[in-house]
Amino acid sequence: MASLWRAATGMSDNSTDYDGVEFWSNPERTGWLTKQGEYIKTWRRRWFVLKQGKLFWFKDSAVTRASRPRGVVPVATCLTVKGAEDILNKPNAFELSTRSDTMYFIADSEKEKEDWINSIGRSIVQHSRSVTDSEIVDYDSNSAKR
Repeated sequence: MASLWRAATGMSDNSTDYDGVEFWSNPERTGWLTKQGEYIKTWRRRWFVLKQGKLFWFKDSAVTRASRPRGVVPVATCLTVKGAEDILNKPNAFELSTRSDTMYFIADSEKEKEDWINSIGRSIVQHSRSVTDSEIVDYDSNSAKR
């Protein structure tokens, strides 16, 4: 089952392989969120780090080069990030969805929730594989002019 989770989330069997992302150095966003567990649906407070298209989580906020994430989601696999107060019936809740899974989080405030949604949303757009270079049409290039 764990290998299925790694395949779905893009994690390799090598737990130290984070595609060269130095999560301990200059992250795009960090902060505490409460995350619902994958198998046992309990809520646990985790330290999250967003960097270079990956959302990592740790048990504590003292993240160093030697730290090992408890999990990581490549945001390029994510389809949506949006509020989920209605679904969970909890304030400051939001969800992150891939094709095969939905993860739920609770922020400490409405502002934190909105900031995380915006940061993750920006990262999804930046790292999305939905548009490749060959699909981009440059209408300002000479070949497009008549």
